[in-house]
Amino acid sequence: MFRPVSRTWLALDIVGAVIGFGLTVGIPLVPGSGGLSVWIVDGGWSVTAYLVVGAIVWGAAAIARLAPALALCVAWFGALLQMAAGLPPVPFDFGVLVVLFATAAWGSRRLLWLGGASALGGGIVGGAYFGLAWSGELITDAASVMRAALTSVLLGSLFVLAMVMAWGAGLLWRVVLAGRATQVARAQAETVAAEEQERVRIARDMHDVVAHSLAVVIAQADGARYAAAAKPEMATEALGTIAQTARGALSDVRMLLTQLRHRQGDGPQPTLADLETLFAQVRHAGIEPRITVDPVPPGEPPAAIQLAVYRILQEALTNAIRHGDGAVDVHLAWLPDRVEIRVANTVAPGPAPVQLGQSGHGLIGMRERAQLVGGSLHAERRGAQFHVYGMLPIGVTS
Repeated sequence: MFRPVSRTWLALDIVGAVIGFGLTVGIPLVPGSGGLSVWIVDGGWSVTAYLVVGAIVWGAAAIARLAPALALCVAWFGALLQMAAGLPPVPFDFGVLVVLFATAAWGSRRLLWLGGASALGGGIVGGAYFGLAWSGELITDAASVMRAALTSVLLGSLFVLAMVMAWGAGLLWRVVLAGRATQVARAQAETVAAEEQERVRIARDMHDVVAHSLAVVIAQADGARYAAAAKPEMATEALGTIAQTARGALSDVRMLLTQLRHRQGDGPQPTLADLETLFAQVRHAGIEPRITVDPVPPGEPPAAIQLAVYRILQEALTNAIRHGDGAVDVHLAWLPDRVEIRVANTVAPGPAPVQLGQSGHGLIGMRERAQLVGGSLHAERRGAQFHVYGMLPIGVTS
């Protein structure tokens, strides 16, 4: 029944209704303002009824935004009371137009069509009443009946036109409000989607950095523990690799946290030039990758492609460190319109990891990396080997 309306709008509606009442009801009663005051008083019409009906109509207009359904009912009551009191068409009937506007602009879907029906039906009823009661024609013969009927049709057409125009203006405003609400909802949805994409990107980067670095650290720590007694120099070298890897991971994590806190852009990202550093870390972890690049890049690939290649190889080699037996084959084919990535490693003997090749953040991250640049990635276990194949479109490089 009642809509949530701010106090400001409610106060403006009430003030507007009071002004409308004064202009359309009070001013015509001022002596010397015109023929309406003389006609009401000298014609024997009740000034009280005139004021009461005017107050009812503009009261309905005052609450039209707050309660459109109630306002429509009050306006109908005022119109019927006006006809029952025998009052002619007067300026305060403009308040009805305000109510019809409100039913179309802020009413429910059902009230919207009730307002349209009221505009049509009210115009017809009003035209018939005022045409027959106030045409000044005495109904004595067929000609007078015809003249009264024509007057009713003319007045009814004018009333219907005015009321339908007021209702149509409200409908147009309803469409405008709906468009604004849709734009706001779309903007909010786009903001939520962008924030979710940012969280997923940072989570993916965090996983790539931390998982790879920890895999290298764990492999070096295990190797240093076994080599400490026989070859202390190897243990020292392993500890140096651990420290270097941990510092690099800490730097990357700090950069990611800075992006998350301040949203200052992506910052520097790995490129193809950093692959040698990645391969060196893998070698220090005890894995010797056999790398083949054929054909080589014909030019400078896009930065997004370089980042995707680096991260996919980083995760694939991390899986080889964690689950492999020390051998891994890496093949890159830089074709004119795409780059193909193949990584294959022998899985260490023993029970296969549950998530290997099936799910897990690493595999999901690799697939997301490929999909972000319009490519695809497949990973599966074939017998004793685990294969990763990715295809990333790059267009013609220059």
